[in-house]
Amino acid sequence: MAEEEVTMRRRDLLAGLAAVPLAGGALAQTWPPGPVRAIVPFAAGSATDTVARLFAERMRDVLGQPVVVENRAGANGLLGAEAVARAAPDGMTVLFGTNSTQAAANALFRRVPFNMEADFAPVSMIASVPLLVAVPANSPFRTLPELLAAARARPEAISFASASASQRVAAEMLAAQAGVKLLHVPYRSSPQAVQDLIAGRVDLFVADQAVILPPVQAGQLRVLGVTTRTRSPQLPDVPPVAEAAQLPDYELFAWFALMVPAGTPAHAIQRLNAAVRHAGADPTLRARLAEGLGMQIMTGTPEEAAAFIRAEVVKWTNAIRAAGIEPE
Repeated sequence: MAEEEVTMRRRDLLAGLAAVPLAGGALAQTWPPGPVRAIVPFAAGSATDTVARLFAERMRDVLGQPVVVENRAGANGLLGAEAVARAAPDGMTVLFGTNSTQAAANALFRRVPFNMEADFAPVSMIASVPLLVAVPANSPFRTLPELLAAARARPEAISFASASASQRVAAEMLAAQAGVKLLHVPYRSSPQAVQDLIAGRVDLFVADQAVILPPVQAGQLRVLGVTTRTRSPQLPDVPPVAEAAQLPDYELFAWFALMVPAGTPAHAIQRLNAAVRHAGADPTLRARLAEGLGMQIMTGTPEEAAAFIRAEVVKWTNAIRAAGIEPE
């Protein structure tokens, strides 16, 4: 091969490599080609559903296309998460995942229909929220120590609801650390569990503040504790569980993250990340989540989300084992 021809080929190769970032940037600006399908792995009215719909509405500003929310509830979020794990890795199907689907699943279930780490790529964290220990407004238990004393006197006589991994782990961890036995009653959705709690069909529900706060404000439920170490601004008179029950190691909170199937192109993740961060910066959305639902915005880079989720897998796995929960 002549030296001149070799030189020309090298020049063409270098020109092609130099054009790659530009092409990627152009793809990011023109993507997506149509509506993005957003799977919520929990029922309508759940905290995840509320967050997803608020973010989806504002993500359209950046994407130039609607983000269509689809609820696919069941199996503690595993059904919806599996649908996204099996979707085409083109960024057109996304998951509003949670600690239940992305951090706790492997420790809670013997058969998880996806690999939490290998089958997903994080786009961004979204928000975190404390859980509230709630009882019916007419419950005889006015404080957490009263409820735990009754549970200690009558093992499994007090029932608790759960519709997600975080809700179950929060209650089981409370029982384990307090040395009591509660009766677990699983539910398909948080709204259904709330209705049964209000009606007195179950005694206790430890659930996301976004789910519990509205019926508390309506006078239908009473809150005995908050699962974080700090008090909720919306319920300043409610003590942390660690303080109320004298359980210094007790702390737990739920979180939400936007995920896509593994192998999704970088330009799609980049565009989705920009849309999430745009939504999270919206003052109206921030006020709605913070003031109305007690949530804290956590948007950031995909790399930050990946590091956070890796640490949370360890934390939730340890919490589940310490609570003595056997995988189902």
